[in-house]
Amino acid sequence: MTSLSNSRAPQWHAAAEGVMGPTTGAVWSSTCAALRGELGDNTFGSWIAQAQLREGSDGAVVVVTPTGIARDWIRRNAWRRIGELWTQNDPQQRPLLLSSRAEFEAEHGGAPRTAALPDVVAEAAPIILQHEAVRVPGAPVPAAPRQAGLQERFTFDTFVPGPANEFALAVARRVASWSDGCFNPVLFHGPYGFGKTHLLNAIAWEAGRTRPEKRIVYLTAERFLSTFVRAVMDRAGAAFKDDLRTADLLLVDDVHFIGGKKSSQEELFHTLAALTGEGRRVVFSADRPPSALTEVDGRLRSHLGAGLVCGIEPADRALRLGILERKLALLSRELGVEGRVRPEVLQFLADRFSDSVRELEGGLNTLVARAGERLPKLSLDEAQTILRPHLSRGEKRITVDDIQKATAEHFGMKQTDLLSERRTRAVARPRQAAMYLAKQMTTRSLPDIGRRFGGRDHTTVLHAVRRIEELKAGDPALAADLEAIARKLRD
Repeated sequence: MTSLSNSRAPQWHAAAEGVMGPTTGAVWSSTCAALRGELGDNTFGSWIAQAQLREGSDGAVVVVTPTGIARDWIRRNAWRRIGELWTQNDPQQRPLLLSSRAEFEAEHGGAPRTAALPDVVAEAAPIILQHEAVRVPGAPVPAAPRQAGLQERFTFDTFVPGPANEFALAVARRVASWSDGCFNPVLFHGPYGFGKTHLLNAIAWEAGRTRPEKRIVYLTAERFLSTFVRAVMDRAGAAFKDDLRTADLLLVDDVHFIGGKKSSQEELFHTLAALTGEGRRVVFSADRPPSALTEVDGRLRSHLGAGLVCGIEPADRALRLGILERKLALLSRELGVEGRVRPEVLQFLADRFSDSVRELEGGLNTLVARAGERLPKLSLDEAQTILRPHLSRGEKRITVDDIQKATAEHFGMKQTDLLSERRTRAVARPRQAAMYLAKQMTTRSLPDIGRRFGGRDHTTVLHAVRRIEELKAGDPALAADLEAIARKLRD
């Protein structure tokens, strides 16, 4: 067994093929597939995807990160699991080391050649339900909760409340307290990245802390499906049912994925009926309310909506900024970096990643990992450059012309007014707002934006951006105007 105390681990962009041979590439691909499935695309992409696999001394394999901050995050949050997966997959049982690029080049005299591996599609890991006992974060956690998908960082303490989620948070706290008279089952619904998984994890941790004698089972619908299929194939269906139906609290995340799977829906329906019939608690999450889960069997859909259905709304700008500040403070404690980012950079993140909290946090993770110690000094232009690949994937392309048209329409004027020389307040303020949105929602430079506003220079655009930032902090109406225009552009 490889010791992990010296930071042994793997990577993603492994320079394995041609440097250490095809076996290393295959081992690393298998390791990353499992790791990506456990961490999620955003976390994996922000912290591990930029690492490279190198050939070390005495037959060791070295995972090289772009910065020391990325190295430290991996060491604290993923290294032990990486070592476990590497040991399971590597027939040669080679030592695995972790290093930053600067450390590696200082020790080995320059950067070796690289060769990227193809992308890996993660497969869902199997789950062992009979060992899912929840532990309080900070206490030793066995392997099974990791397989079940519980994440220690998702607690009530790290959940940022706001108008969009305050009712859902109150409901989640009540469930976790084992209060009598609680609705059963409870279903939280909202699109991807709205905080549903966070709430289900927080319920599991808090419920286990307050009543450690209780049996709590958390799993995703995907793992419910894979485990059920495996149980049927292994003729272990009775044991599978017992694992679920003896739970005091069952939490199933992303239950919409069970739609269209007839036998699995039948099993979940009977499990739900059995648990609620005995007064045991059940909590679900889905991307839609039960009435919209048309691919789910009618009986199951009816049971899902029989208790309390709780929607989570999109986070408004103030909540998104609060989430970024909380996340930045957490990263500062974990990584030892200075927990400051320029206000315009945080505002850019909040404006560009408005559809998903998970993507919002992923954007901040990417900046922290790529900028390293330069994070507090990172300019808006530099942040936009770093995040450009993340902003372009699957996102509607918004142009300066789009922004001008939307702004003019919102304020009841013509687009040509924004480009004119008129300086009356009725024209100047919408023009400044459009310039501000152009800076926030496109990757155009200040001079380029100025040219698209009637040939103005970059200092005029910079003044407009700063002026709008100052005004919206104390003017809720202006902030609402900007939010409305931005949302219309994204729709």
